[in-house]
Amino acid sequence: MVFNWFRRQFNEKTEEPVTPPEAPPAAEEQSDAPQDAASESAVAEDYLAWAKAAYKNIQVRQGQGEAEPVETPPTPVVEPTPEPLPSAAPVGSELEVLPEMVATPEVSPPPEPVVTPEVPETVAVTETVSPPPAPVVTPEVPETVAVTEAVSPPPAPVVTPEVPETVAVTEAVSPPPEPVAESAPVPFWAKAEAERQERLKRLEETAVAAPPVEDQPQASGDLVALPRIAFDEGFLWSAEVLAAQGRRPEEVSVEEITWLKKLRLGLDKTRRGLINQLKAIVGAGPLNREAVMRIEDVLLQADVGVAATDRIIEALQSKLREEALPPKEAIAYLKKILRDILDKPTLDDEQPILVPDKDKLNIWLITGVNGSGKTTTIGKLAHIAQKSGYSCTIAAADTFRAAAVEQVKVWGERTGVEVIANPVKNADPAAVVFDAIGRAQAKGSQLLLVDTAGRLQNKKNLMDELHKIRRIIDKKAPDAIVESLIVLDSTLGQNGLHQAQVFSEAVNLSGAILTKLDGTAKGGIAIAVVQQLGLPIRFIGAGEGIEDLRPFSSYEFVEALLNG
Repeated sequence: MVFNWFRRQFNEKTEEPVTPPEAPPAAEEQSDAPQDAASESAVAEDYLAWAKAAYKNIQVRQGQGEAEPVETPPTPVVEPTPEPLPSAAPVGSELEVLPEMVATPEVSPPPEPVVTPEVPETVAVTETVSPPPAPVVTPEVPETVAVTEAVSPPPAPVVTPEVPETVAVTEAVSPPPEPVAESAPVPFWAKAEAERQERLKRLEETAVAAPPVEDQPQASGDLVALPRIAFDEGFLWSAEVLAAQGRRPEEVSVEEITWLKKLRLGLDKTRRGLINQLKAIVGAGPLNREAVMRIEDVLLQADVGVAATDRIIEALQSKLREEALPPKEAIAYLKKILRDILDKPTLDDEQPILVPDKDKLNIWLITGVNGSGKTTTIGKLAHIAQKSGYSCTIAAADTFRAAAVEQVKVWGERTGVEVIANPVKNADPAAVVFDAIGRAQAKGSQLLLVDTAGRLQNKKNLMDELHKIRRIIDKKAPDAIVESLIVLDSTLGQNGLHQAQVFSEAVNLSGAILTKLDGTAKGGIAIAVVQQLGLPIRFIGAGEGIEDLRPFSSYEFVEALLNG
């Protein structure tokens, strides 16, 4: 099943009606959090139940049904029944099922082989076939199963307690049909091997007729290639974040849980410095003016920026004039302020994330300085588009940097996306874009990603080249939906703001992509970009892997920043 990252649901406004656990986050935002311990424990139990339901649904979609069967790899045939009791009753029920699967006309003659002097135990084995004498049965499940597979069809020794003895009995008793006894010259081992293969074939044929028993082992065998996800503290946190956004357990996917874990881990450096100091400030008692001033220092250290910090402090002071904030409510109110800042540029948009239009050509012009992760980001964007069901093309218009075209081609091979490039060294980037637009229109691509040279903001000739590329796009594809996105390295902090300002003048930026959030303690730069430049954050990267770039969600970002 294709998971469309561009069509995720962010229904923060519909928290209460969708799932029971959504009421707590809403209460948190309205400063109506439950006061007594009983209510808090009930909320925690609701979230835990929600997480368990989501985990079970994920495993069902993976084909394993439940977590428990995955842990029990013994032989498939008797997985459901034998473990509870080693008594004769379960064995009787087993014997009632197995003969149906392997019933053959040869069951009647077994009394004859009993006379064989070699095998005195065979008499006991033959008697065990009838339900009354239960003492012969042993409680060892795996041995019973192995015997069932090996001796099921002709002789009744299906329930023999010890596998090695049963094999010996089988070999000795293998000539129950009289013709075998008469044909003494035929090698015994050859006849036994032939009959064993024949029994295995019959067992496979009968196994098809018993789907309830055989289906589960087959599914668990396929699980080797499927992603495994642990029901750990990271899963519980991710499930709580998704539940608070109005998601239902059956809607949760492995991809979302995996990404939220990575985001939480990526913002760990920022969170440790930020949240620990904030908790130390607000934990001393109700929030007062002195505490607000200390919060200002903490935000500036996290590179939230002067403008964003001023807005946050002003909102906190305004709230303090109305009421004193206990520690828990102070953190909740701070979350709300940060979300409001991050969501402001997209308040008038129908979609909180950037979604390509499948009915038109979408051209995303990717800009940024060298070293920001621009070309790698293009490869990851192509991967997201492919996984979300979009037809994608890449234009390798970075003709100035050495090996830039080769790097894009490698990403094209990894993602299965066609790359349009000019083999001539130092070719005109605008000409490459012109050819790429023509190719994308000819094959009906829905998304064209344009890689541009990593320009320094003080290189006028390179900045002028961006103007030319934009003019070519407007002329060649006037009906296309064009987005100009700048890739910013989060580790640069406030220097990234200056870069974005210069690039915005050249290409009229419509959004930002933050990379390398996992390598900095200054994750607050996302808030500074939005507040000072008015640019929405479209994507964020928290790792070097191909799956480590995802559409931006303000709710998930703030929760990972302050509540991870």
